Amino acid sequence: MPSAHTGLQTLSACLSRETLAGSLRPGLATVVAALAASTQRIAAVVGKGGLVDILGSAGLENVQGEVQKKLDIVSNEMMIEGLSATGHLAALASEELDHHLPVAGVQAAERYLALFDPLDGSSNIDINAPIGTIFSVLPAPDGAPSDAAFLQPGRCQVAAGYALYGPATQLVLTFGQGVDVYTLNRDHGEYVLTSRGVTLPRATSEYAINASNQRFWEPPVQRYVAECQAGAEGPRGRDFNMRWNGSMVGDVHRVLSRGGVFLYPRDNKLPRKAGRLRLMYEANPMALLIREAGGLATDGALPLLDIEPTGLHQRVPVVLGSAEEVERIVRYHADA
Repeated sequence: MPSAHTGLQTLSACLSRETLAGSLRPGLATVVAALAASTQRIAAVVGKGGLVDILGSAGLENVQGEVQKKLDIVSNEMMIEGLSATGHLAALASEELDHHLPVAGVQAAERYLALFDPLDGSSNIDINAPIGTIFSVLPAPDGAPSDAAFLQPGRCQVAAGYALYGPATQLVLTFGQGVDVYTLNRDHGEYVLTSRGVTLPRATSEYAINASNQRFWEPPVQRYVAECQAGAEGPRGRDFNMRWNGSMVGDVHRVLSRGGVFLYPRDNKLPRKAGRLRLMYEANPMALLIREAGGLATDGALPLLDIEPTGLHQRVPVVLGSAEEVERIVRYHADA
């Protein structure tokens, strides 16, 4: 992730400049500002860790049947509260909710839909490892919002990004015209532009996958990983490193920072699920970021951004990152 000295350009100043220049619609700028402010609130709570009662299980399950952490619920409430007053959001959809949540009283002509995973990487919460918030913004169709209104392919997104809560809190953002990174200045409570126009190298020698599922992978993924593991003595002729954070935000951030490929492929561990990651809340926003940084994102056959959604909580296999490796994995699927 190449960095450049950008002075003290805050997110709010950048949004205002782009709005005045006519390259960013004012309503969308308002929505993104609210998303950013919500992630700052979440970052503040995450940073308190065991000092407050936010760690551990809440003893509840979400719509996917997953046990919710206390911080999952707190983050979801913060996102809903922070986004409900923008005046430009017709409805919200969250990974933690069964159905969409309409926003009352929105009269603006410029209206949007927001989707989010309020806290990605919940298994990392209690061990103080990287977690984050992922979000996506879609244009709102005319008429009353419904679940069906959200079922737009990823290429329709007008903004997408994530916040990474690590040693520094960073906001990674795209409006479909490049990728910028903002770092939270905790002294002043503002996101500051720290990297503009992030680009991915086409080639890489690093991959991220949950190796504990190896016995369940399909042959194309088995072939790819085996070749990487064979290293300099194998068919690839060079050594590879493997990394895995247990958080999509953490793994994708590493890919954006220095290149690499991230795989959460289809497997036969749970045959009824085509994949593990949610198309609308995770795969689509990350795919847009990767595309805008010069990489590729696929389910193994189709570009993620071209998939026609069939449900709010649809799951898909995900392969994304540096173009040469993703292209190779797609070829292996085509040859299978």
